[in-house]
Amino acid sequence: MSATTTSTTGPPGRSTSVLRSGAVMAAGSVVSRATGFVRSAVVVAALGTGLTADGYTVANTVPNILYILLIGGALNAVFVPELVRAAKEHADGGAAYTDRLLTLCTIGLLALTALAVAAAPVVVGLYTDYDGRQAELTIALARYCLPQILFYGLFTLLGQVLNARGRFGAMMWAPVLNNIVITGVFGLYIAIAANSDGTLTDTHARLLGWGTTAGTAVQTLALIPALRAAKFRWRPRFDWRGSGLTRPIRAAGWLVLLVLTNQLAYWVVTRLSTASGLHAAEQDIAGGAGYTAYSYAYQLWVVPQGIITVSLVTALMPRMSRYAADGDLAGVRRDVAYALRTSAAAVVPAATALLVLAPWVIGSVFGYGRTTPADITVMAGIMMAFAPGLIAFSGQYVLSRGFYAMSDTRTPFLLNLVIAAVQAGLTAAAYLLLPARWAVTGMAGASTVAFCAGFTVTAHVLSRRLAGPGAGSLLRSPTLGAHARLIAACVPAGALAYGAARIAERAGDVAAAGAGTLALLLGVVLLARPLGIGEITAMLASGRARLRR
Repeated sequence: MSATTTSTTGPPGRSTSVLRSGAVMAAGSVVSRATGFVRSAVVVAALGTGLTADGYTVANTVPNILYILLIGGALNAVFVPELVRAAKEHADGGAAYTDRLLTLCTIGLLALTALAVAAAPVVVGLYTDYDGRQAELTIALARYCLPQILFYGLFTLLGQVLNARGRFGAMMWAPVLNNIVITGVFGLYIAIAANSDGTLTDTHARLLGWGTTAGTAVQTLALIPALRAAKFRWRPRFDWRGSGLTRPIRAAGWLVLLVLTNQLAYWVVTRLSTASGLHAAEQDIAGGAGYTAYSYAYQLWVVPQGIITVSLVTALMPRMSRYAADGDLAGVRRDVAYALRTSAAAVVPAATALLVLAPWVIGSVFGYGRTTPADITVMAGIMMAFAPGLIAFSGQYVLSRGFYAMSDTRTPFLLNLVIAAVQAGLTAAAYLLLPARWAVTGMAGASTVAFCAGFTVTAHVLSRRLAGPGAGSLLRSPTLGAHARLIAACVPAGALAYGAARIAERAGDVAAAGAGTLALLLGVVLLARPLGIGEITAMLASGRARLRR
């Protein structure tokens, strides 16, 4: 990311600060994702990818779904712009405003958590067709996991307070502790259930459910030292009337609607993928072709976006919000275009790697314990269907933050209807038209098509919104040209990577994935200068300069 410092405008110190903050977050995200891979590998080794694993995955995913659906999306998108605005406009630097907003949101989180735990059977019934022991087990696991809603919310609230104050590292590093706790819990389960037939007892369910929730609690508590270092002290305040909270609540309303449309589409995916898993089991199809396979392939697929794009945009968000508060739309446009180009330099090669190296990458992460070669084959196919959509998914994230910086949450909601409608419609088509073995793979392909459609429409609308004298489309040169050159380099580099992986596969999946990745990077580097890929050549020049120093 440091390679493209010269492509941003504004004071050099600010650009350097953004890149430094992005690098700190990216480093934390890399470690978090790496330990997340270990956690996922241990979970899959313990439970496999069959119906038992589907039950746990649904139970552990539902708290995150409900949190994001009802409050989380609003907190992520509204908090930083509002806190930046309050710090700029209020005499106390926004301290009282922050206390009031935190108090209001915490009360909402407590109420939501209590209702969710009480309604666990209804919630599980909405997402699955399970009955009998499978339903009982999933509901029990959900009850143990649903308190995570409170901890997810507090983690986001306190993390956004840190972000608004320019402290980005803690929020990216804290999930490492969560991963360590969950890895330990499932390692203990493997040791306890080593001689069992894989059946999950009530005692096992309590261990896994409460252990997973404990990981989320530890992750949240890990932010306290950073908050103290930032000299933040939260004092609950209930004097909400006339305090200016109406604007963020109104903006949050559009975010809730946006997340609702997203989750309706995801509900379709969850419901139909769990049904596909049941059909595959009934037909004795080799490999778990259900929700767990979809979920773990997705978690691996989203890693590059989480490491690169989220880190970069999180660092840029306070500055973009300041530009928007000052009416400097040109500044917002520059930062959005910069984020698109800079993130693409890593995301496009990553998408290529996930496409051509999918069997070996999946095998490296999940090929242990109860996982069979057929399970790996299913997940690799899902990964390949997801891979092309990574570029659009990452770009969509950047574009939406351009709107949020301007405190506009209504437009992203309307644009998101395109993504949700395309994804839900094509997911249903995949379920109805494809055999049980391939239905979930088709659902991943549906997501790719939906992300591409949403990215195209959002880029057009945001370009018009940020239009000014001499301003072209966000996707015109150099932004679109940078993407095109990266793709042109990755096509032959991907072929080289595939060949290298095939040669090295006798040494195992890890060796094949490593050889393929190195070959891909080498191919992109060799083609960067002839194709004029400035982002890559600048990174190389920066690396050489650091080595000389």
